[in-house]
Amino acid sequence: MTHHYSIFIQWSEEDQCYIASLPEFGSYAHTHGATYDEALQNAKEVLTLLMMETMPLPHPNTYHSHQAVIV
Repeated sequence: MTHHYSIFIQWSEEDQCYIASLPEFGSYAHTHGATYDEALQNAKEVLTLLMMETMPLPHPNTYHSHQAVIV
């Protein structure tokens, strides 16, 4: 079974590191890393743990494209 969960990564000036959020799992599902790649790797590990421990699993957020209007 394939799951398509979101990982949102952004730089934190306050923490001086990248913060990775896992929005489908709630506001406290975060990790961090000194580099973007480290934050992504940590987020993947946390996501794996959350998927093993969370029942029922939340529905993934999905992107729905909208036709762009060119002016």
